[in-house]
Amino acid sequence: MKTMMKTIKKAISLSLLMMCGVASFAQSLADAKKAIDAEQYQKATSMLKTLVANQAKGGENFFTLGKVYLLTEEIDSARAIFTNGTTVEPKFALNYVGLGQADLQANNVINAKTNFDKALQLGAKDYLTYLNIGRAYLAQKNPDYAAALPMLQKADELDAKDKDPETFLALADFYAMQKKNTEAYPQYLRALDINPALYRANVQIGRMYKEAYAFAEAETELQKAVAGDPNYGPAYRELAELQMQWSYFEPASGVAKKASALENMRKYLDLTDKSFDSRLRYAQFLVYAGDFVTLEKEVSGLNAPDANNPKTFVVLRMRGYSAVENKNFTQGLEYMNQLFARTQDASRIIGTDYLYLGKAFQSTGNDSLAVVNIIKAVQLDSTKVDALTEIGKKYFDAKRYDKAAEVYKKVVGANAKNPAMAMNYYWLGSSDYFAYAIADRDKKNPSKQMLVEADTAFSNLLKLAPEYELAILYRARIAKLMDSDPPTGLAAPFYQQYVQLVTVTKPEKATTPSVLRGLIESYNNLGALSIATDKEKAKEYFNKTLALDPANANAKDNLNYLNGPVAPAAPVKKAPIK
Repeated sequence: MKTMMKTIKKAISLSLLMMCGVASFAQSLADAKKAIDAEQYQKATSMLKTLVANQAKGGENFFTLGKVYLLTEEIDSARAIFTNGTTVEPKFALNYVGLGQADLQANNVINAKTNFDKALQLGAKDYLTYLNIGRAYLAQKNPDYAAALPMLQKADELDAKDKDPETFLALADFYAMQKKNTEAYPQYLRALDINPALYRANVQIGRMYKEAYAFAEAETELQKAVAGDPNYGPAYRELAELQMQWSYFEPASGVAKKASALENMRKYLDLTDKSFDSRLRYAQFLVYAGDFVTLEKEVSGLNAPDANNPKTFVVLRMRGYSAVENKNFTQGLEYMNQLFARTQDASRIIGTDYLYLGKAFQSTGNDSLAVVNIIKAVQLDSTKVDALTEIGKKYFDAKRYDKAAEVYKKVVGANAKNPAMAMNYYWLGSSDYFAYAIADRDKKNPSKQMLVEADTAFSNLLKLAPEYELAILYRARIAKLMDSDPPTGLAAPFYQQYVQLVTVTKPEKATTPSVLRGLIESYNNLGALSIATDKEKAKEYFNKTLALDPANANAKDNLNYLNGPVAPAAPVKKAPIK
């Protein structure tokens, strides 16, 4: 009897021990999954590594750890873990799904299909197999929606009792990623009906509202997640991104919303494990927020696990941008050169990279390389054209008009929809005009093609701004330079157009000093052109000049000739370059 009792006690003790061990294991895996959902990847990795070491036959441990590596874009590590998982538990299908997803992220579609087929052979009756294959197709850089949908639908079919909210969450994400919010919304609600504490669904609903510019509704939904779990980091991240976007649509409260956005992003960082990836995301948000002072401090100590990690490229980019924005140009140039030296990342170079490299060159005195790189920036992204105009204006202000003209030609050819196009035409026309006029003054025999280009620029300007009097005046000056000697009157129609505009059509313009100077120039030139054919008309023009400027020497000299004894017409004085 005693022997039997001892046996029973041992059996009970062993049973309890096994139950406690299973409970401990299950709880640990559940905690790891919760950490993953909260984007605490470093914490989850540590927990899962312990589980893998202690539960050698636990295929799900390997699969879950591999998924974390995929989330942090460590594909080689993920593939190694999934492979180990297939070894320790060969009949567990999900590690083959993991290998297939790793193949997809490495753009190896054929291998992915092979691994997915192997997973389906092992787990054809398990909805989780289909659910995770469907998610794998969605997790690519370019999601394969056509391949994902039948897998997700099959998962829904096999989970006939609707026990797992993740099935509906995945279907909702499938639609939301395609901006099909009407289809996505009820799926998120079904997931929340099964598990009201599935805060990922609230966050995704909030994101949908944000993308539809329904900012108040988005905030309400995200606050549900915060109220349910004040430590759920992704909700704060999404709130931060919402408030930042909202700030641009409501300038009156923009400053307050930006401040709140940055506060929420810092909460997100604090609630994650401050891993490299969460800090990287925070740094990228600082770029979006335009907080380059904080960004420069943040990225100074942000280092990827190794120099060959692709994320090192992103860190270098942010170091370069923040240094240039904070006027640390020499340091910025060094970082940008390091960025471009990463030949393995050449395909990731974007227009903004060339822009900041160009700005760094410009601010360290190398204008020629600045132009080369900013032109490349504009070729990749025409919205960057304003940076090119800065260089053109710099040349113009330095009276290097030929260089300014070269730059502005690139500017007007880069982006026809640029709202500043009228002024770009002005600077192009002015640059060509002055380049020619100065070369002509210095007897360098410049090509009149420069004048043709200048006139075309001002003509295009007037199509956009028909009442811009200065453009008309420049066309008159250009025509005067294009005319023969003696002049045939090419400039006359433009001077007449100028006079008509500022004295009849828009007489209020003639109250400004610059327009009055233009009127004096016009009257004097029209008078000079009339001397040979209509002396009375010429006198009328010169008297109009004197009415505006009684001391005007040009008008006085010509009137003296016209009012004196019959004599050859007075020589027309060459006007100074304007």
